[in-house]
Order: sequence, then structure tokens, then C-alpha cells
Amino acid sequence: MMKKLTETKWTGVVLAGAGILMMIFGIYRGEMSVVFTKAVNICMECIGIG
Repeated sequence: MMKKLTETKWTGVVLAGAGILMMIFGIYRGEMSVVFTKAVNICMECIGIG
């Protein structure tokens, strides 16, 4: 019987690898500072300082 795609052990490995590659690409393009700034602004709005 064939396993479903979500039941194989390689699905998690492939998805984790793809996520890591996308993170590296984003850092290379300089997007880390933009995302960090947006995250800080959202946090400040939530606690009412901004």
C-alpha cells in the first residue's frame, strides 16, 4: 500500500530544508531588518507604547 505524502518521514525534512533555504535567501537580500522592525512595531502597538 502507498503511504500518503504527509505520512512519510521525508516530508518534514524537505519542508524544513525549504524553510531554511528561504530564511537564508531572505537574510541575503537584507529582509531580516525589515521583518524585525515590523515585528517590534507590532509588539509596541500591542502593549500600547507606540
